[in-house]
Amino acid sequence: MSTFKSIDPSSISQGEVHGHLLSAVAPRPIAFASTIDADGNVNLSPFSFFNVFSSNPPIMIFSPARRGRDNTTKDTFENVKQIPEVTINIVNHPIVEQMSLTSTEYETGVNEFVKAGLTQVASQKVKPPYVGESPAAFECVVEQIIELGGGAGSGNLIICKVVMIHLNEKYLNEKGHLDTPQMDLVGRMGGIWYSRANGKALFEIPKPLRTKGIGVDQLPESVRNSEILTGNNLGRLGNLETLPNDEDIEKLKSNTEVAELLESEQKSLNSFHQLAKKMLEHNETDKAMGVLLIADRLF
Repeated sequence: MSTFKSIDPSSISQGEVHGHLLSAVAPRPIAFASTIDADGNVNLSPFSFFNVFSSNPPIMIFSPARRGRDNTTKDTFENVKQIPEVTINIVNHPIVEQMSLTSTEYETGVNEFVKAGLTQVASQKVKPPYVGESPAAFECVVEQIIELGGGAGSGNLIICKVVMIHLNEKYLNEKGHLDTPQMDLVGRMGGIWYSRANGKALFEIPKPLRTKGIGVDQLPESVRNSEILTGNNLGRLGNLETLPNDEDIEKLKSNTEVAELLESEQKSLNSFHQLAKKMLEHNETDKAMGVLLIADRLF
């Protein structure tokens, strides 16, 4: 079992709490928020305290926190109090450097669209424009603002209802849906780190929405205590609805790799578990479970 360093947040500085939270709760999506003040000045700023919280009604929430160094508020927060509208633009790798540039604390009234060289597109239902280079943009009306505190680092929840969705056709698949690999999205990590949802960083996991997995607790003890299989491997096996039956196991013994292993003088519990792990990596979960049951009966 791992050991943990335990910290009471009231015993350390706000900056240290901030650092631990941002490093641990990551990657975080980025709300690239466009707002406008009462004088018509446009502002564009990124916020990684952000997510979507409902689809009916469609609700997004982001939080422009008070500055840690001097407890002042940001233009975005002041703007939505004046004009309760915002566009939330999604950030991908092709615009990540431009997004970062907009986090510069320019003077009030400076248009970050211009500073960052991003295209300002007129919205249809709200006053703030959206980012033309973004893979997706959401026009929102601000339904509620919740101030979480008055001290440095305190968050301010901006609860937004989506009233118009814009999907960049460059990132749509043949079904008209956003294509995750093609979008190349980025997430905010701790410090100056970001993550990129592209290539080998993307992976799929079967989701048990309409099925009921047997659970890790129903796997044989030799499998649960394996020296080879990881927690992820056990989780995948536990997602099976049923264990292979005797007929399935007998058929599996004719599989070339299984047959060779059965005939080998060097076979061991771990060698079967290594084969099962290989099968799991190729999404052959049923076969992997069968191999593990063969091993469980042999050893």
